[in-house]
Amino acid sequence: MKLSVRTAVPLTALVLAATACAPGTSDTSGSGKDEKSGTLRVWLFQEVNNAPKKKVVDATVDTFEKAHKGAKVQVEYIPVETRAEKIKAAFNDPKSAPDVIEYGNTDTAGYVKDGGLADVTGEFGKWADAKDTDPTAKESVTVDGKIYGAPYFVGVRALYYRTDVFKDLGLGVPKTQDELAATAKKIHKARPELYGLAVGGAYTYGAMPFLWANGGELAEKKGDSYVSALDSPAAQKGIKAYTSLFGSANCPAAKCAGMGGNDTVTAFASGKAAMAIGGDFSHQAMEDGTVKGKYAVVPLPGVKAGEIAPAFAGGNNIGVLKSTSHRTLAVDLMEQLAGKDAQRALFSGMGFLPTYTDVRADVAREEPFVAPFVKTLGAGAKFVPASPAWAKIDASLVLPTMFQEVVSGRKDVAAASGDAVKKMNDAFGAAG
Repeated sequence: MKLSVRTAVPLTALVLAATACAPGTSDTSGSGKDEKSGTLRVWLFQEVNNAPKKKVVDATVDTFEKAHKGAKVQVEYIPVETRAEKIKAAFNDPKSAPDVIEYGNTDTAGYVKDGGLADVTGEFGKWADAKDTDPTAKESVTVDGKIYGAPYFVGVRALYYRTDVFKDLGLGVPKTQDELAATAKKIHKARPELYGLAVGGAYTYGAMPFLWANGGELAEKKGDSYVSALDSPAAQKGIKAYTSLFGSANCPAAKCAGMGGNDTVTAFASGKAAMAIGGDFSHQAMEDGTVKGKYAVVPLPGVKAGEIAPAFAGGNNIGVLKSTSHRTLAVDLMEQLAGKDAQRALFSGMGFLPTYTDVRADVAREEPFVAPFVKTLGAGAKFVPASPAWAKIDASLVLPTMFQEVVSGRKDVAAASGDAVKKMNDAFGAAG
């Protein structure tokens, strides 16, 4: 089956932009009504090629309407670029708000703080499909132990490598992060026109696996808030591991310090890099590039042989607005839109990785390219702190700034991470 890949919101690629405009204070009282008929409004994200998604959604809506006489569903596909302002307006004006929305999974904590999302803990616990939800995906709809939506799809990154280059140079696939660094340098020395491993100073989600693989954390829970953990010895070891990949021996800082995730994927797809850290959602870009037929994918190795580096679990969720006057119907529609049948169909039509472990295993058997990403998720992906402060930390480029300061030589790891810690803790403190 031929897959198309989400490009409008490539899982986490637009998280930074979208979360930069968190909604403001809203009416958190809810409507107090639970009407069993009428029109439910749904906002979903517009895809570059929206037809396959619309087909799945239309089928789901048709089934829902047949099961709920007197209920109608009106779906609007909203532009990703303006979604933050649109959702902010909806939170502040419940009368014009939809009943159900799609939202980025790092938005959860901020939207909960702003009173926009309904607590669906009870319904989620009784939902048959939910028992097979991936733990990390479930974490992305959880704030302070309560559930505020249903995971819609998930995405992770793994290691893409050029099979022809490895064969020509007689290289084996790296089994540890030390081997990864050594292999990258061997390739660049033998083929100076290639980055051994394309890395980016602004590629936060490509850097996180190095931090986590070395035992570091972004932040730790402290009471009702968080404190940054970037200054711990383990985190600093991970920062050093990632920033050591920059330089004349692999990916020159002058060219690579400013690169983001899309830049590194483009470098690989266009034949300018022998390796890159890319997502399952990067697959179509590789197939459309000059490397088609000349690459393979494996999980990004950890510190020790046999270990898989923890990846960031990106993706989107479906939630019910607290202001809905059709709560029971809205929750049921949420479950239908994000249920197993719909996620199977979304994978077939769009290439979205399902959030259910059993469904993911099924699709991995159907499409071999998915297998390394499923294996990565199975090894234990990780998520950002469930704090409304994360939107500000992301939008303020705290982590990219830290990496770029180290890569450029302006600061050492201790100084750069120390500055990042202060910025993160200021944000956590302000969020409460």
